[in-house]
Formats: sequence, C-alpha cells, structure tokens
Amino acid sequence: MNLQNKTLIVTGVASGIGAELARLARFQGATVIGVDRHAPQLTLDSFVQADLGDPASIDALVARLPARIDGLCNIAGVPGTAPLQAVATVNYLGLRHLTQSLLPRMSAGGSIVNVASVLGAQWPQRLERHKALAATPSFEAGQQWLAANPVEQDNCYQYFKEALIVWSFQQSQGWFRDHSVRINCVAPGPVFTPILGDFVSMLGPERVAADSQRMTRPALADEVAAVIAFLCSDAARWVNGVNLPVDGGLAATYV
Repeated sequence: MNLQNKTLIVTGVASGIGAELARLARFQGATVIGVDRHAPQLTLDSFVQADLGDPASIDALVARLPARIDGLCNIAGVPGTAPLQAVATVNYLGLRHLTQSLLPRMSAGGSIVNVASVLGAQWPQRLERHKALAATPSFEAGQQWLAANPVEQDNCYQYFKEALIVWSFQQSQGWFRDHSVRINCVAPGPVFTPILGDFVSMLGPERVAADSQRMTRPALADEVAAVIAFLCSDAARWVNGVNLPVDGGLAATYV
C-alpha cells in the first residue's frame, strides 16, 4: 500500500487524526494540502486556512485548490458541546458543500473519506429524516430544512454523524458509476485528541463509564489515520459505500 503521486486534501489538519494522516500520507509519497482554521505545526506541501462552517470561505478555499485531486479526507469537525449551528454547518452542511464542489476535480479512481463516528450507528432509526436532509440541493437549502425540522442540542453530534453516513451511502453508487470516485466513512470510537474531553462532557459520566468497561482504551489518532490512508490507496480500489468502524471492537460489544 502506498500513496505515491497522489494529491490529498486533508481537512482538520492542525491536530489529532488530520495531523497524523498528513504525516503518514506524505511518508507514503502523497502530496498533502492541509485545510484548517488554525495554522498547523507540521510540514505540509501546502496549507489553506478556511472556516468549513462558512460556504463563502469554502468557495474561496476551492478556488485555491488544484485542478486535479486524488483524495479528499474530511476530518475537520466540532464536538457536540459546540453550538448547534456550528455542529450542523461544520460536521455536515459545510463538509457536503466542499465535497460536492470538489467532485468534478477528482481523478478516476479517486477516494473521498468522511470521518463519522461510532455514535452515528443509530442512523436507521431516523433514516427518512436523514434522506430528506440529504435531498436538499445546497448549503442554504439545508439550513432552511433544519430551521423547519429542528435538531436538539443534546443529540446534535450523533444526529449529524448519522446524517453524514446516510448521505455518503446515497452518493456512493452514482459517484462510483459516473466518476469512478469512491466515497466511504470511518467511524471511530473515542480517540485521544484535543477534543476528547468535550466528548466525555457531551456523553455524560454514565455512558463514559459503561463504554470504558467495553473497550481497552481510546484509539490513538495514528491508528485511525492509517485506516483513512488505506481507503485513499489503490489497495482499497473496490471498497465503496461502507461505514468502517475503527473503534477497537466497541460497537460489536452492543450486539
């Protein structure tokens, strides 16, 4: 497995999984263009600062990216302790807007990897709502739909990770057929990143205590990054439309 001669866009590159993926991808031969609100403290081939919750900022970002891209890794995100509007726009609407904007630039055989979450596993319970949101044609239309169909702050993180999984599933067949571009999700459990404490606060002590009995430890960021790198490689050329748990078996313990 290698990423030789591939150009990857990595959002959320300044820390955590995004930073580890950038290091690994460059080691495997990729050209890495990083995107984040904050300047990264690592070597990249290029960096563009952008607010992925703002469609105007995303459009300006797209204008600065190359005409040919082999991989888009949507890692940037905010925890459920952030304002609901930020969770909706960064974790879903902005991600979707960026991905749709870059699809025409994706090379045949290209790969899109979206970071979902083990907390998105209950998407079948709200499938029709998620399909309705996925059917909105734009960032603004998505905001209008959410205004008419409000999401509660308490479960907004889970909700938009579920929505991301459903949207990714829906795009996977057509994009692979028409553009030869694959789209997959990875679903990490808890990860040692700067926002791990936010997730502990978001889930509450009872859920954290229960999960801690079901798992050895939270993941290290590089353990998740390696799976994303695999999905971007030609070794995963027939992996499409999946939501891959990267959680040390945590999800399986609920069966």
